[in-house]
Amino acid sequence: MILGKLSQEEQNPAAPCPPEVFERQVMVPGRFYTFGRRKSAGVIVVDRGVADEITELFDMIFAHRFPIASAIPISYPPFRWNDERSMIANNTSGFNYRAIAGTNRLSWHALGRAIDINPWFNPLEKNGVVRPAGAERYDPTRRGAIAPDSFIVRFLKAHDWEWGGDWRDYKDYQHFQKPLH
Repeated sequence: MILGKLSQEEQNPAAPCPPEVFERQVMVPGRFYTFGRRKSAGVIVVDRGVADEITELFDMIFAHRFPIASAIPISYPPFRWNDERSMIANNTSGFNYRAIAGTNRLSWHALGRAIDINPWFNPLEKNGVVRPAGAERYDPTRRGAIAPDSFIVRFLKAHDWEWGGDWRDYKDYQHFQKPLH
């Protein structure tokens, strides 16, 4: 695994990350197949403590030919730290120093301990609203969707990650997080 470090230019100017958190973030490269069935590669930024698991997950995604639209760090154009733009683009991402939407609480993305996979096909559904805007309701049989019994869910749960598809109050099918214990 070749990990890259983030540069200070990749800080979010609107919400600077504390140095002790920012310095833990690494860029994890991974290969995958696109929805057009072509080999591609991307990068997910995560906390170095989960980098090996994300590397292994990418290897499994590639081996299973599970389609990924893109894996571009959310700090890069065309997203520039905008979670909604990343979701609308169906971009798979990790680190984003931000609060949970509609709250003042930091998301696990802010610590690099959460990832979102194919948000367009694995939307957040809360109180009848589907996000990203324009996405259809979750259909686990759709190509690129994460089914509850999928290898992705099984692998990450086996490594103590939580899946937003299991939450009671709302469902966030794209979202996996690994809290600190």
